Amino acid sequence: MSVVTSGGMADFWREVALLTEQGALRRLSGAFARFVGAAETSRADRAVADQRPLMLACVLLSELEGRGHSCLMVDQLAHDPCALMGWTREQWAPLAAAAAPLPKNAKSWLALLGAAGQVWQAGELDYDQPLVLDGERLYLRRYWRDETVVAAAIGTRARQRRPLDAGQVHGWLAKLFGPGAGTDGPDWQRLACAIAVRGDVAIITGGPGTGKTYTVARLLALLLSGAADQPLRIALAAPTGKAAARLKQSIDKALQELAGRVEGEAGFDLRARTALIGPARTLHSLLGARPDTRHFAHHRANPLDVDVLIVDEASMVHLEMMAALLDALPPSATLVLLGDKDQLSSVEAGAVLGDLCQHAEQGGYDGETAQYALAASGQALPPQYLGAAGALAQQTVMLRHSHRFSGPIGALALAVNQGDAGAAEQVLRAGGSVGWIEHAQQGPLLQLAVDGYRAYLEVARDGGEPLAVLRAFEQFRLLCAVREGEWGVAGLNGAIEQRLEAARLIRKGAEWYAGRPVMVTRNDYGTRVYNGDIGVTLVDPGRPGSLRVYFLEGDQVRSVLATRLRHVETAFAMTVHKSQGSEFSHTVMVLPKAGGAMLARELIYTGITRARERFTLVTPNGAVLAEAIARKTQRASGLRAMLARI
Repeated sequence: MSVVTSGGMADFWREVALLTEQGALRRLSGAFARFVGAAETSRADRAVADQRPLMLACVLLSELEGRGHSCLMVDQLAHDPCALMGWTREQWAPLAAAAAPLPKNAKSWLALLGAAGQVWQAGELDYDQPLVLDGERLYLRRYWRDETVVAAAIGTRARQRRPLDAGQVHGWLAKLFGPGAGTDGPDWQRLACAIAVRGDVAIITGGPGTGKTYTVARLLALLLSGAADQPLRIALAAPTGKAAARLKQSIDKALQELAGRVEGEAGFDLRARTALIGPARTLHSLLGARPDTRHFAHHRANPLDVDVLIVDEASMVHLEMMAALLDALPPSATLVLLGDKDQLSSVEAGAVLGDLCQHAEQGGYDGETAQYALAASGQALPPQYLGAAGALAQQTVMLRHSHRFSGPIGALALAVNQGDAGAAEQVLRAGGSVGWIEHAQQGPLLQLAVDGYRAYLEVARDGGEPLAVLRAFEQFRLLCAVREGEWGVAGLNGAIEQRLEAARLIRKGAEWYAGRPVMVTRNDYGTRVYNGDIGVTLVDPGRPGSLRVYFLEGDQVRSVLATRLRHVETAFAMTVHKSQGSEFSHTVMVLPKAGGAMLARELIYTGITRARERFTLVTPNGAVLAEAIARKTQRASGLRAMLARI
């Protein structure tokens, strides 16, 4: 066996280094490929003769993982990696030439990858190789393992059915929801409760204002009504502290309102049972994250002590976290996932909710589900939603009517979601509660920021209570599509600070100052602040000269000394990704001068749906909006295929 180690290989690494310098590759991608190459060379029993094609696959796979993909599709590798990576032909051609000769088609690529010593395939002896080839998908091992765990756990849960008295469920739903549906279609919220209560997993998806937490509060009341013998151990969780606090607040309010409806039911005190539900927690906190390891305190051998787990904002849950959550969940527990399948996926690998909701739009309910749903909820599933889409589809419900977005903001979100750039621009230019500012300079945007942030800064300056300051701060937010550059988070935060200081709304002087909004960028278990938490810096009333950062948790406020927060950044402007799980009265979304692979339909939709009352789009180049709406994110994943074969 001869292994190419010089000449052509040196040229290949030179091209990798050049692309890394250009910012087209992460340094980690080249380092990972070198690691695999060294291990491949050490395998005396089995290795590829020419490592360059394998090294190319490793570089691309590692790079795609950094962009949120869980695997590399071999047919894409064979046909057009240039488009897959978002590179120009000028970037791709030298790298491809340095790795040549490349396999000519997917079949040849599969043969090459299958022959590599560092690639494991099912049925072979497992030496813990770093790469896994599953069908026509190449994985980093840990992502293959995570997808396998998620598919097996969800698939098993989706097939479980509880023996229920449909008539009894129908009676309780009548009490919890009141009169039946109107004439404009079935009551999807009522259907969601009926379907969710019969299984070990339920997925309730829908856009903002469709009533996901309203629905799950009634689902909890329904579950509590059927557990008269002993209290249910109910846990509420979300990816961020803010989303968790909002979930708890919404569910508590809804359950207290429901208590009056079921008062007097024999042996059922909803208020007393609601009081037993603990605070909502972040997923990291729920699972018992530890600062010195990726592993959690709770896992299969030490499962969570819960009977029902509600997870909100599930679109933000990445693949590794979902696998850890399912591994730690007792087999007898009920899992309910809430989220908007059309929102941005997590910044880390995987698009789990989107994969799990692959049939949500079409329904795909079989005859058994339709018959049960009618008996349990009194709602007939329309014919267009019937079919045979598999076990998980029978436990998935999409809420289809928004009770909040009926005006221009709703019309704009719908147009973007449907990929209709013309309709979106028409709504934006029509005015009302939405607006469009196209200007080559930052001036109009900075004035908008000064006007928007003036209210909370004046409350802070006048010695207002922290709760009042935080609520005023939530009225306005500036969201960016990108981090870097003049129109990104990095450029705008500094420019806004300067403009606010010129307007005498802040007195900066140093890094920390009264009125500074900050976002936590790393979990800190010592201070109980977590990645994504947002707070406002105010003077400590008990220690003149000291500053504290105040965080809003539902209706409560807690604070941490500013000097104890090591991992924060100023947050006058924040990314759309970081805004998920939040809502603001007036949301301003900023698009940069030029588009790119990161600007896609899901990002625009997510930014729009952060607005409660007003939405303004600001960009120096109006064409970027149409380009982004036309681009739909497709993350490579094998989860759908794994679910189909279980």
